[in-house]
Amino acid sequence: MLYDWIIDVLFWVAVVFLVGVYVSWRATRLDRLHVRVETARAALDAALVRRAAAALELAASRLLDPAASLVLATAAHEARTADADNREFAESDLSRALRAVADQPDFAGTVAGEGSGGTDVLEELSSSAVKVAYARRFYNDAVAQARAARRKPLIRVLPLAGRAALPDFFEIDDDPPGI
Repeated sequence: MLYDWIIDVLFWVAVVFLVGVYVSWRATRLDRLHVRVETARAALDAALVRRAAAALELAASRLLDPAASLVLATAAHEARTADADNREFAESDLSRALRAVADQPDFAGTVAGEGSGGTDVLEELSSSAVKVAYARRFYNDAVAQARAARRKPLIRVLPLAGRAALPDFFEIDDDPPGI
């Protein structure tokens, strides 16, 4: 009789311990996903700032006609100074401005042929535009995984996400210019 009671207690202690380990594992995984989202967001912000800086450098280089320089400088400035609510729109406008400038007839030949560092500016702009596309894709993948984890019933029933806000996707027009 006493022996059966001890076995029952040990069984339930083991069950509670295993449930606790599982809940702890899920909470740790969710925390790691949130850290991944924050890290990916920081990388995306850095890539966006680098692209805007490269666009401003091209606009200030005197390698473009004044109208194209003004359009590019305005779009880059607005992308750098936009608040969180308007950031996606401003970054999309910069992408469209970059493509509009790059779509001018013989754009790359004209800028690179000037001999005053035009090739370096174009390479920087091209690589930064491609890095924005990759950084946005990585960020949105991290957000999708975090959102999927937070939809699990255990995460919703037990407040394992704490007070962390549900991450949002970052949707912009990030097609790189054809340089």
